Amino acid sequence: MEGGIFEGLKVLDCASFIAAPAAATVLSDFGAEVIKIEPPGTGDPYRLLPKLPGYPISEHNFAWLLEGRNKRSLALDLAKPEGREVLYRLAAEADVFITNFPPGVRKRLGITYEDIKPMNARLIYASFTGYGETGAEADKPGFDSNAYWARSGLMDLVRAEENTTPARSIPGMGDHPCAMALYGAIVTALYKRERSGEGSHVSSNLMANGLWAAGVLAQAKLCGAEFQERRPRDRALNAVTNHYRCRDGRWLILSLLNEERQWPALARCLGREDLVSDARFATKAQRHARSIELIAIFDQIFATKDLAEWRTVLDGNGLVFGVVGILDDIKNDTQMIETQALVPFENDTMLTINSPIWVDGSAKVKPKHPPEVGEHSDEILREAGYDEASIGRLKASGAVA
Repeated sequence: MEGGIFEGLKVLDCASFIAAPAAATVLSDFGAEVIKIEPPGTGDPYRLLPKLPGYPISEHNFAWLLEGRNKRSLALDLAKPEGREVLYRLAAEADVFITNFPPGVRKRLGITYEDIKPMNARLIYASFTGYGETGAEADKPGFDSNAYWARSGLMDLVRAEENTTPARSIPGMGDHPCAMALYGAIVTALYKRERSGEGSHVSSNLMANGLWAAGVLAQAKLCGAEFQERRPRDRALNAVTNHYRCRDGRWLILSLLNEERQWPALARCLGREDLVSDARFATKAQRHARSIELIAIFDQIFATKDLAEWRTVLDGNGLVFGVVGILDDIKNDTQMIETQALVPFENDTMLTINSPIWVDGSAKVKPKHPPEVGEHSDEILREAGYDEASIGRLKASGAVA
């Protein structure tokens, strides 16, 4: 499949901001033809995200480079009847329609699943919302910072201790996992269509995905579990599943879950084999009971070497640990490059972030730079059967730009 698994699949990305359009991006990575439907003028408001206060300053629209790749843009005003007619014609020939308009807006515009299904019984209609398709909050707007991160309890749970300020999420931190959920729903529906011949309506939302992400502790609460005191790093209950600061100010995190076997190896790597025979830390139970003392010892040890040195010391000894990465690390991360988590744009040396799934024997398409607003409007309309006179009338009406 030189063109990708989804070569020939036609997708209408009638969504804005991150989660729903990103699901279309993943489909495009595997060869789907994606038409980005956006309002005339500034287009998808997500294009403007990097201009907001506090965002990195760049000559490149970094947000749009990631989410808009591989797509063609049709600038269409769905508030105009002529614009909706264009959408209907495209939907009649499409395989997937993706939207994140709230249910009430879809109904007002006449683009609900019930509106479009009669035109194309094989269509997969994928909708994404902040809080779900039903209930009192169905039409409530939401971003991942509030509907995913805050509502689910994650914002509270990652605090170092109960009295510290709740932690803010970064842009897209919930949206990108949500995109994979919507992508999974679409692919599941495509499989169902292969068996039944019929399309269907699939959906996902920020709130449900946030709850799923917080699922281990949320399920504990649902079981009536008794929660323990939330303790800061230097008072953690287990020193070998904790994070430590190195001499150069960088951090690493230990995740030694097979503690009985890994404890001697860790002590040896730290140059403190005496800890193995130290009566205070002889057993797992004792190490946990005296975790504060052990953390203080580890703090002193890790502060003697830079992070790069500790990576060399700890690697290859059966110890599970991780670097607390910073963004400056990414472009030089050979593992990310060799595994194609980072890939270059087509005919460019600039790297971009790949979607996080691979299928053996099916190469992804090379990422193409994203379109300008309405860059392919004429081209798409001609492919849909509009002649030049009709295209001119659509432009004159303001339905197309």
